Amino acid sequence: MTKIIVANWKMNGSGPFIIEFFKNFSPNSQNRIIFCPPSLYLKDVFFHAPMIGGQDCSPYSSGAYTGDTSAVMVKDAGCQYVIIGHSERRQYHKETSETVRQKAEQALKVGLTPLICIGESKEIRDSGKAIEFVLEQLSQSLPAGTDKTYYIAYEPVWAIGTGLTATEHDIVQMHQAIRQALPTQGTPILYGGSVNKDNAHAILSLPNVDGVLVGGASLKYEDFNHIVAFSEQAMI
Repeated sequence: MTKIIVANWKMNGSGPFIIEFFKNFSPNSQNRIIFCPPSLYLKDVFFHAPMIGGQDCSPYSSGAYTGDTSAVMVKDAGCQYVIIGHSERRQYHKETSETVRQKAEQALKVGLTPLICIGESKEIRDSGKAIEFVLEQLSQSLPAGTDKTYYIAYEPVWAIGTGLTATEHDIVQMHQAIRQALPTQGTPILYGGSVNKDNAHAILSLPNVDGVLVGGASLKYEDFNHIVAFSEQAMI
């Protein structure tokens, strides 16, 4: 089965960085490799990357929303995908699951595939209610009554940018619960949370893990090349 590898550059990069990165990136892959740079660099990355995606879009189609980028603008930049509801958006921008759902619906309306992020905090994990919390977040974040394609990314908040990674048992357990809760069983489910060249192959080989959402490691072309190569092995 084709694996999905998403590079989330977050608020990183520059013109010279992009040139240097793609001089050294090995794009040959049977898998789906999606780069999500900051919005101002989408056009620059478009000419180098196999596929591109936005890091966010507005819940509104147009209007007096200074600083927002509508879904149609993201698509006009050449994107096929858009990340929705990343934990950093939920935490720092106070986005609710209702807002995430509205954004996902805007994305689908213009033909983008949204990557809807869900995940629990360390406190929720330690309380033993991680699955219950994540499934509730999932149900509130999903676009209503659609048969259009969207992706799900499980990203435990406590594992993002910390160097901590969920155990293989925890990933399998959560992805299975998400799979059973989804209205369409073929919906791809990705894992995100300190994915790197040392753990990518093991994570990608787990059941119900259709890909990975890579943060910091996607900024290092050597590491990201390794992750892409491991995704090829995980297909077998």
